[in-house]
Parts: sequence; C-alpha cells; structure tokens
Amino acid sequence: MPPTKQQSSPNPASNLDLFTIPQSFLLQIGTASILLLLLTGKTTVRALEAIGEASEELFRGDRLPNLDFPDEHETNPDENIYTK
Repeated sequence: MPPTKQQSSPNPASNLDLFTIPQSFLLQIGTASILLLLLTGKTTVRALEAIGEASEELFRGDRLPNLDFPDEHETNPDENIYTK
C-alpha cells in the first residue's frame, strides 16, 4: 500500500482571511484600555481619600455641639456623701 499524503490547503482553518485585525489596531485598543484603567484607578483612589477625610471631619468633634455638663455643686447631694 503506498503512503497517503495529505495535501495542505493554501488556506488552513486557523487562518481567518475574512476577519483579520491589524496588530497596530490591537495595540491601540490595548493601550487605550490600560490608560483608561489607570485613570479610573487614580480617580477611585482620590474619591475614597475624600470620603475618608470627610468621615474623619465628621467624627473629629469640631462640628459637634457643646454639651452642658453639670457642675459639682449641682449634683445630687446623696452622691456627695460618697465623694468626701
């Protein structure tokens, strides 16, 4: 039996001639997406820092109202017995 040889077709199945994308276009898309990702990351970090600073200001107490604490003379007389 003679050996059979398969003839290679000029257009292999992995070569998509109808749908070819130039490498420069892929590079441009990749570069734009990376730059957009970096910009989004920096913006997110700035927004989170601003939220953190705002929450620190809220809990610092500068903007809280002053509370009127009673003087020692105004306390209950029964409590003064134990403090002497």
